[in-house]
Amino acid sequence: MPYPGLPADSHVHSQWSWDALAGSMEATCERAVRLGLPALAFTEHADFTPWVLGPGERLPDAWLPLVREGVLTPPELDLDGYRACLTRCRERFPRLTILSGVELSEPHHHAGRSSRLLRSGRFERVLASVHSLPVGGGFTEVSALYGERPASAVVRDYLAETLRLIEGFDDFEVLAHLDYPARSWPGQAFAAAAFEEEFREVLRALARAGKALEVNTRVPLGPEVLRWWREEGGRAVTFASDAHEPERLAHGFGVAAAMAESAGFRPGAHAWDFWLA
Repeated sequence: MPYPGLPADSHVHSQWSWDALAGSMEATCERAVRLGLPALAFTEHADFTPWVLGPGERLPDAWLPLVREGVLTPPELDLDGYRACLTRCRERFPRLTILSGVELSEPHHHAGRSSRLLRSGRFERVLASVHSLPVGGGFTEVSALYGERPASAVVRDYLAETLRLIEGFDDFEVLAHLDYPARSWPGQAFAAAAFEEEFREVLRALARAGKALEVNTRVPLGPEVLRWWREEGGRAVTFASDAHEPERLAHGFGVAAAMAESAGFRPGAHAWDFWLA
């Protein structure tokens, strides 16, 4: 029988993600219990790509030690610390299913390092994502590019890079936040329909690769993208708050689950299963 209630939050960050300054694995688990969330996955960042900062780009003070000569180099994931914290939380919250996980940024550009981390980590949920795009001889985070390129070009470049990820790296289960550029879209509301052809090309490739699409609620995924996913052969989705602090856990999941059901996806036998068409 399908599992009732809220779906699992399959994309959550804690203090073990370098950019989650307010993250706390323990406090997030406490909130999950209060919400009645049955399962979650701590998919901490593994960001191997140094970012060239844009002119005048401002950063939190805590990130400044990571910057040298205008380039931010994310630190490596402390795998031992993460595992120990995960064990403590599983012991403290035995009725909550807590999956181990990782979010690999641009793994197609770092295949060797990504594969070594996956072998060491033995993660239960593996996400792949794009956060930055090639610029000259380096990479720049997507939001910083809106001041340098036409907004439509940034989105198309992002989707083209995401396609390269899917075709160039196979060791992941779920594609995270396909609509990442919408988070910093300038001006009026982001309209995915203006990029339908490019979205569909990515979704076709993702379906051929047998992966799942993430329904990320940080900026709610447009229902048309989920419809295109079904039409292009997509058969599985996950749900993601992409929370970097406990208060954002499972944000918007009621609406997201209803949207997925309208598109023909249904929960599996267990709370942590993918929703399938």
